[in-house]
Amino acid sequence: MKEKLARFMAGRNGIDQLNLFLLGLDLVLLLFASFFRGSAGWLAYLPVFALLGYSYFRMFSKNLVRRREENGKYLRARFKFLADLKFRREKWVQRKDYKFFTCPSCKTTLRVPRGHGKLKIVCRKCGNSFEGKS
Repeated sequence: MKEKLARFMAGRNGIDQLNLFLLGLDLVLLLFASFFRGSAGWLAYLPVFALLGYSYFRMFSKNLVRRREENGKYLRARFKFLADLKFRREKWVQRKDYKFFTCPSCKTTLRVPRGHGKLKIVCRKCGNSFEGKS
């Protein structure tokens, strides 16, 4: 039986990070849909089945190039989201010691120590200078 499944899955995409995310999202939607009754309950299950169908489609697909592109886009978006979350957390932790400014020309976030009064701030990225109160 194990060999038959291995032969069937040969050349197919299988489970990747995007599929794991879709299955987790599907589980959350399934739990959410279970709270509805009647015709609203039936409509709440439509996205659950659609997402499950798409996940299985991706899992059994033989178009590996397209599935890898989709997974790569997902991983890049996830990395960008988690990096932004990490940056916001670091800003929150450092808020008592530093004040953060945004460069008006290149939109880079700059950090200066608090309690130094009015400062001339020079952007390290573009060289633009502006004044700000720390």
